[in-house]
Amino acid sequence: MVRAGGAVGMCHVPPPGAEVLATAGAMPPERLGAPDFLLRHGVRLPYMAGGMAGGISGPRLVTALSRAGCLAVLGAAGLPEERLDASLATLARELGDGPYACNLLHSPAAPRLERTVVDLCLRHRVRCVEASAFVQLTPEVVRYRLAGLRRDPTGAVRAEHRVVAKVSREETAELFLRPAPEALVAGLRAQGRVSAEQAELARHVPLADAVTAEADSGGHTDRRPLAVLLPALARLRARVAREHGPGALPPVHLGAAGGLGSPYAVAAAFALGADYVVTGSVNQATVEADTSPAVKELLARAGIADCVMAPAADMFEQGVQVQVLGRGTMFPARAGLLLRLYRDHGGLEELPPAERRRLEDRVLQQSLERTWDDTAAYLKAHHPDWLARAEGDPKFRMALVFRWYLGMTSRWAVTGEPGRAADWQVWCGPAMGAFNGWAAGTPLAPPAGRRVAAVAEHLMRGAAYQTRLAHLRATGVRVPAACADYRVPAPPVA
Repeated sequence: MVRAGGAVGMCHVPPPGAEVLATAGAMPPERLGAPDFLLRHGVRLPYMAGGMAGGISGPRLVTALSRAGCLAVLGAAGLPEERLDASLATLARELGDGPYACNLLHSPAAPRLERTVVDLCLRHRVRCVEASAFVQLTPEVVRYRLAGLRRDPTGAVRAEHRVVAKVSREETAELFLRPAPEALVAGLRAQGRVSAEQAELARHVPLADAVTAEADSGGHTDRRPLAVLLPALARLRARVAREHGPGALPPVHLGAAGGLGSPYAVAAAFALGADYVVTGSVNQATVEADTSPAVKELLARAGIADCVMAPAADMFEQGVQVQVLGRGTMFPARAGLLLRLYRDHGGLEELPPAERRRLEDRVLQQSLERTWDDTAAYLKAHHPDWLARAEGDPKFRMALVFRWYLGMTSRWAVTGEPGRAADWQVWCGPAMGAFNGWAAGTPLAPPAGRRVAAVAEHLMRGAAYQTRLAHLRATGVRVPAACADYRVPAPPVA
């Protein structure tokens, strides 16, 4: 902090004749978080971009961040097997051993989906998966972890398959902080899906290399405050480590996700003790995100209060909700109507005529019969057991018809289907509004200026700047308000 010409400002090198008022040591973004996180994942920055379902975080986005020294996750959830196979082949070809990961979504209603993802990850030699939405452990996430275990020439256990678990509850985090349960390991060994050596080595490593505390995020979220969740998981991690004894298990890194849309929030996450940070919503509006330009424009205009909760497609009957963009779309209201009709009636045949007309004309935009035909055709190919159940269960059949709409709305958003703009389902958290407010008036304001690597770089540089200011304040320095914000520099003039 210097005074020059009667003004106070911040600089790296004081200009001639300036009076130095206070100093804070250098803080490059690479120094934030845990140094061994960088070594373990082969990255330059302790920064991760979480998986966005439906391939929104596709090969372009993952490749751009990997080449910038960050860890990015391919959004595998909801992708057909052929497209996932092609995407992983592209990443293997483009990045080789570079840092990247694939999302592994817990699918209790369709466990074969997990198996497909793990099979493809093993085939393409993917070295890291992001395990998300797990409420209990499954054989597939354990199989992936164990398939990469071996002893090196010194006898030490090496885990060549890394798992980053995204959680919002302590009980779920604990599952990943401990070694894989013996019952699951024994079952995999009995089926010949892991070797005897891998089963034995499983006792010497936690199931996950890292656990991400997911706070108020887009999509599925418990909307827990990060300042509450992250310290709780840190205490849990310390307790589990004490129980096993010093050095018994490799340390597990702890990350922060949810609400990280500005340098202030990223700096706060590191100040809370995060070893790394994970962004999500802010990446959906970048050039490399595989969603429609129209959706990116909507996201770039969102404020921090423009996100609402709406029924989820995958757990509709249980009343589970996801956080979505509310501004510019009728999806939340229409999805809410479907949930009300489902709760109030025993089947499609029980719907009052007025409600049926409203449903067909305004929401489905086709007859219920046509919608069921489309749904049945999909189920016949992918879930024939569900189709058989629906034939004798009117309530379940109604749920499947309504889930057709909920599933299609996210696809329409990704493709930018113009005739269904009012129905677009856009997963989004308040971090998007925070980013827009911070980026206003800078080169990052328009979607065309939001390169995903530049977003990562400026969030991290801004967080490092805020951390240096915090060091000054901790020594009693009063930082002028005009100096308290990291400003994205304008591009050089050609």
